Amino acid sequence: MKDHSAKPHPLDHVVLPVVNIDLARERLGKLGFTVAADARHPFGTENACVFFADKTYLEPLGVASVEESELSARQGNVFTARNQAFRFRCGEEGLSAIAFGTGDCGLDHKSFIDKGSSAGKMLEFSRTMKMPDGSESIGSFRLAFAGDLRAPDLLLFAVERVNPLPADPGSLERHDNGVTGIAEVALCAPDPAAFAAFVGLAAAQSAAEKTGFGVNIAASNARISLVTPEGLEAYFETAVSPAERGLRGRAILFNVADLAVTEAHLAANGVTYTRKNNRILVKPAPGQGTLFAFEEPR
Repeated sequence: MKDHSAKPHPLDHVVLPVVNIDLARERLGKLGFTVAADARHPFGTENACVFFADKTYLEPLGVASVEESELSARQGNVFTARNQAFRFRCGEEGLSAIAFGTGDCGLDHKSFIDKGSSAGKMLEFSRTMKMPDGSESIGSFRLAFAGDLRAPDLLLFAVERVNPLPADPGSLERHDNGVTGIAEVALCAPDPAAFAAFVGLAAAQSAAEKTGFGVNIAASNARISLVTPEGLEAYFETAVSPAERGLRGRAILFNVADLAVTEAHLAANGVTYTRKNNRILVKPAPGQGTLFAFEEPR
C-alpha cells in the first residue's frame, strides 16, 4: 500500500453550513469575497463557492430540497446525512467539514477502513458550474469519508476531481479584501492531541507538531490547528464552554496580500472587526458560518 505520509494531501476546501445561500452570498460579498454562481448538487444541497488563488475554496452549503436531502441520507449518502446531523446538533450555521485533495479516493477509502475510521460508503457525483463568462462546465468528484465517534460534529473527507473544473476560473479568484488563500483551519477540543491521528489520517500526514495549546497537522498547503478552548481564545478571541466535548471547527485564517486593504474594505462596508496583533478577526454572522481571521503571510 502506498505510504500516504510520504506526501501530505493538500487542503481542498472547507464546508460551511448556512441558513440559505442568498444570505451567504450577501454576507460574503460584504466581507469582500467574490462568490461564484449558485450550484446544485444532485442530492438536495446547494452551494455558492468562494475560490482562491492557492486553489483552496470555501463551500457555503445550503439545503435546496429537504425532501431530496433526507432521501439521499436514508439511502446512505454520508455527505447529506452528516449535514443534517450537524444542523440538528449545532444549528443552521458553522464549520462542519474539511476536505483534502487526493489523486486516488479509493486508496483513501481503504485507508480509512483499515484504520477503523471510515464514516461510510464513497460518494461519486457530477455538478454544473457557471463560469464568469457565462459558460458552463461539469465537474465530477469522488469522495471518501473519515469519521470519529468522539467527534460527531466534524466530518473529514478526501476528494478526487475526476473531471476537474477549468484550471483558470479567472475573476472568481480575485477578491476585494485581498485574500489569496487559506492559511489555517482551527479546530477545538478539550484534549486536542487525542484527535491528532484522526486528522492526520485524513490529511495523509503522520507527523504532528506540538504547540503550547495543542497540535498542528500540516497539509501540503495549509495547517490544521487543534487547540484547547484556552488556545482558541488566545489566538482568535473566541470563547467556548470548557465542558464542550468532541472536536469542532471554529475558525479559518486567510492569507491576504495587504492587511491595510482588507481593513479598509471591511470598514467601508460597515463590518465589525477587531485587531489582535497582526491579525484581523471577524466574528461569525448569519451567512458566514464561522469566525474569519485575516493575516499577511509571515
